[in-house]
Amino acid sequence: MPLSGTVVTRFAPSPSGPLHVGHLLAALQARRLADAHGGHCWLRVEDIDPRAQHPEYLELMYEDLCWLGLEFDGEVMVQTRRFGVYHEVLEQLRGMGLLYPCFCTRTEIKNQVAEMGRAPHATLGYLYPGTCRNLPPDVVAERLAAGAPHTWRLNMQRVQELIGCPTWHDMLRGTQRCVPTAYGDVVLARKDFPASYHLAVVVDDAAQGVTHVTRGADLFDSTHIHRALQGVLGLPVPQYCHHALLRDNAGKRLAKRDGARSIASLREAGFTPSQVLESLESALQRGGVWMV
Repeated sequence: MPLSGTVVTRFAPSPSGPLHVGHLLAALQARRLADAHGGHCWLRVEDIDPRAQHPEYLELMYEDLCWLGLEFDGEVMVQTRRFGVYHEVLEQLRGMGLLYPCFCTRTEIKNQVAEMGRAPHATLGYLYPGTCRNLPPDVVAERLAAGAPHTWRLNMQRVQELIGCPTWHDMLRGTQRCVPTAYGDVVLARKDFPASYHLAVVVDDAAQGVTHVTRGADLFDSTHIHRALQGVLGLPVPQYCHHALLRDNAGKRLAKRDGARSIASLREAGFTPSQVLESLESALQRGGVWMV
């Protein structure tokens, strides 16, 4: 699918730990795609998860990006400043009859799925079997009045009735078809979590006018959920590019827990920005194998 119009991308890290080389790959993919087409690349801080609210890591992230010479356009969007926006969208979905409270614990869901003979989804984990979807209204009201712990889930059956099975385009894999019911009734909010990643990222991409989302292949399945949300909310649908992930020599994905590969640790070890970028380019030429 050819690119047309102004290309707008974004780099959206979660400051739950130091910036690492996997983040750098994502940042470069977004920045370079925008630059190649005279577009814009925004920076967004995805800190809506309480586990990602670490001011020290956020400050370190800004230091690392500055040291690397990576610049972004416009103002930085910070999710923890947008709780009101997410609340309005949740109310919209609730008004459409697409949300319902779920009182199941993670352990209960795991056991329910096991009893049904289903294995966990490769990237999304245990898909919710819909236990609380059709609870009688009086039971729901009684539990809510009693303050029972609960989450708010998206009724994918109703979503599919509304929008069918829409398509989306991946720049590497071509046209994809979203079947909402294949991904379970995902959580969109909980007591300590004003909005889930799925809801926040869809709302924020639309708010920032993002036309092209570049991110790791581990989020490919999540994009089907995002396409379903875009459909029911009437939001624009970006193009997507799910790039390969960096791996070590053993084929293991590089993640935040690999502290030795953080940008800060490379800087402290005496690497220059150009050396870090050259090492990343070399890794890409080796099929994503990082050897530093």
